[in-house]
Amino acid sequence: HVQLVESGGGSVQAGESLNLSCIVPVDVSDSNCMGWFRQAPGQRREEVARIDSDGSTTLVDSVKGRFTISGDSAKNVVYLQMSMLKPEDTAMYYCATPRPRALGGASYDVFGCGVGYWGQGTQVTVS
Repeated sequence: HVQLVESGGGSVQAGESLNLSCIVPVDVSDSNCMGWFRQAPGQRREEVARIDSDGSTTLVDSVKGRFTISGDSAKNVVYLQMSMLKPEDTAMYYCATPRPRALGGASYDVFGCGVGYWGQGTQVTVS
């Protein structure tokens, strides 16, 4: 079973910053794309950011200019740097990678990156 591990969440005031990290298992670390999505209580999942193996990125409009997604292939870690946080950013944040079709394939889509593996999430609360 593939398990990603997110960390770095917390409770902050509006305008402050948090840096999320995601440890990606070696057996899925060579995926062509990875992403972050979030889900607030009672709300639908929302795609937040995507990063491709060539380094190109996609962000949801509401976080452009505030969030940055990046990756360190040597460490198998994907980051989500969040600044100028707003109360509406409050949610559980998950990083996700594709899952082979033979093992179930994608169950969610992050800007065209079909993902099927994600972790337990890390809570971000902005007041």
